[in-house]
Amino acid sequence: MKILFIGDIVGKPGRRAIRELLPEIICEHRIDFVIANCENAAAGFGVTREIVEELYANHVNVLTSGNHIWDKKEIREFAEDYKTLLRPANYPDGSPGWGSVVMPNSSGVFVGVINLAGRVFMKPIDCPFRTAEREIEKIKNTARIIIVDIHAEATSEKEAMGWFLDGRVSAVLGTHTHVQTADEDILPGGTAYITDVGMTGPFNSIIGIKKDAILERFLTQLPNKFDVAKDDVRLQGVILDVDSKSGKAVKIERLTERLRY
Repeated sequence: MKILFIGDIVGKPGRRAIRELLPEIICEHRIDFVIANCENAAAGFGVTREIVEELYANHVNVLTSGNHIWDKKEIREFAEDYKTLLRPANYPDGSPGWGSVVMPNSSGVFVGVINLAGRVFMKPIDCPFRTAEREIEKIKNTARIIIVDIHAEATSEKEAMGWFLDGRVSAVLGTHTHVQTADEDILPGGTAYITDVGMTGPFNSIIGIKKDAILERFLTQLPNKFDVAKDDVRLQGVILDVDSKSGKAVKIERLTERLRY
């Protein structure tokens, strides 16, 4: 089974990349299931109901997120309307929405997806490691294939999660930093790993935001408005080849596709 995991979608340019590039990628690589991180899809911060519907309409099966999921206050009103729109499972009890889901592809093969957030250099929410174990127990009898999005800042925390879950899930895939890493690998227990799958959005930028605004913040330390950049739009992610019977990853391949203007 081939699964495409798409890196953080940033604003309108990122959504355009999904709309224009994803159908061809699905066809060319014979993708069976698509997961995408959507926490930056609404002008770089958060997501709206309309954007969730747009991404589903453009062949995305499951949406994951991270620390920016709550940036648009309206998310609280519709988070539980979509079981395939995930927020990190290690947010405290009482948080709206779901942290994991099991969904069949068009051939009836069930795929489990778990969303986690790191704690190093981020908000100190519940333990992602213990939460991962809890969520795996909930879905492992239904889905042999389990994909984990670990939305975290620190490379060490992401690597630790990969080794912690090796042999228990099909893939541990890092998001959040928007910079695709070159350390993709299959761990000894059959779990695919990469520290960050990258970003889907404008690359003539600093992690998707207009360069001048970011540079001004670094130089002055004063608050200013961050607007999404526009140019050099690319779709990044990884393609996983997973054995449907064992749930073990066979191959992980980085993907970058540039939008043609």
